[in-house]
Amino acid sequence: MKLSFFTLFPDIITAYFNVSIIGRALQNKLIDLECVNIRDFATNKYKKVDNTLIGGGAGMLLEPYVLHLALQHVKDSRIIFLSPCGAKFGYKDSKRLSKYQHLSFVCGRYEGFDERIIEMYATEIFSIGDFVLTGGELGALCMADSVLRHKNGVLGNVKSLEGESFESNLLESPNFAKSKAFDRTSNILPTSEFLKGNHAVIDKLRGNMARMKTQYFRPDLLSLA
Repeated sequence: MKLSFFTLFPDIITAYFNVSIIGRALQNKLIDLECVNIRDFATNKYKKVDNTLIGGGAGMLLEPYVLHLALQHVKDSRIIFLSPCGAKFGYKDSKRLSKYQHLSFVCGRYEGFDERIIEMYATEIFSIGDFVLTGGELGALCMADSVLRHKNGVLGNVKSLEGESFESNLLESPNFAKSKAFDRTSNILPTSEFLKGNHAVIDKLRGNMARMKTQYFRPDLLSLA
């Protein structure tokens, strides 16, 4: 899978792809990473990439002509803009997007995008939540990480995807580590059924615990389950 990030700060993106599971996937060539510096397409000698708002108002917008120059050569890719007006990104979106061979994330800065650029180039528009960030890089990385988990070979153990939160509109059941030191320190033992090795009983118990956890923390999900 190829991931392209259009950003004013490529170092934010490359730093994330240098570590942990995602870093290994890049090293093993499961991912083709491209960082496009929007500033490289500036047409003035000062490499200025912002412009004032029509009608006045606080803040600046990314210069739409610069973005146009950066995006017009993108081929065979879903172009994803991050904006508060977008659909809220979720588990099903990450699973669906993992089927594509090329995703391009456009990371905004300042007050966001000229609306015409979104209309010209956006295949999809997403928001990661009802809050505002100083730039779109963190949101794009969240989405990319979630998508990549569904690609074969990215996770060391494919079973890690089984029973994950949101897979069946339920939160994942509580997990407990095999830590005798913590057992002694906390004096709180996990339920004894986990220790008996009866997998049919454990699976049923995990299902019940997942539903109870969802009822407590995210009851809104139960109407979808």
